[in-house]
Amino acid sequence: MATTTTRGRSGEEKQPKGRTKDGRMSLGQHLVELRKRLFIAALALVLASIAGWFLSQFVLDFLREPVTRIAEARSREATLNYPGVSSSFDLRIQISVTVGVILSSPVWLYQIWAFIVPALVRREKLYAIGFIGTAIPLFLLGCVSGLFVLPHIVEVLTGFAAQQDAAIIDAKQYYDFVLKLVLAVGIAFVLPVFLVLLNFVGVISAAAIIKGWRVAILLITLFTAIATPAADVFSMFLLAIPMLVLYFAGAGVAWIHDRRAAKKAAALDAELATG
Repeated sequence: MATTTTRGRSGEEKQPKGRTKDGRMSLGQHLVELRKRLFIAALALVLASIAGWFLSQFVLDFLREPVTRIAEARSREATLNYPGVSSSFDLRIQISVTVGVILSSPVWLYQIWAFIVPALVRREKLYAIGFIGTAIPLFLLGCVSGLFVLPHIVEVLTGFAAQQDAAIIDAKQYYDFVLKLVLAVGIAFVLPVFLVLLNFVGVISAAAIIKGWRVAILLITLFTAIATPAADVFSMFLLAIPMLVLYFAGAGVAWIHDRRAAKKAAALDAELATG
């Protein structure tokens, strides 16, 4: 999306076809650029989903492990069930697409970045780079945390059934449950980064973030209670503690930023007063 100019025989600069006089891209060129970016992202997703098909069985074996533990630990029947003729195939496709989204994420994230960046000023670009560079590792950390507490949650939830009853779990519903849990925890780990970003652009102050710590604890507790739908305090604490640490870490970053901004503003006022 960079703007370039050409020179005619007379030496005068000529803008590329379809651009405005100031060298900006026209609406039509923006749409063409968007179409190109979407095509590349879609192609990467399709190719990664094909690779995901070959990895889907390994993913399914990994997700089946908590169910297998139930059968071994409690000496009861516990297994995944496919109620329909095409249920197993549908689940493999769903897993393949999910893996494809993850594997192709560097490509489609770059395409989004390449399309948006030219419209940002230098400071906004720095904020965006910092946000992406921090949000992605935190999101992955949240997903890993969700997978870490998954076996315990499955064990507690299936434990409500009587000992003589079998735990025959619908495979697709089980996968949807795991996916929602992992994504919810992953997104929750990124929320403190949003607070820092809002602070950097001047929407919210560090004092307001710190002042709302009671509300934050309440909301995080409610979220972990919903994200871990088990009558189990241990699982809630496993998720709530790192989220609280990230919240206060974000508040600390915002506080440091506000102090630096206040010092710069005071120095500028003093310079204007002496000038």
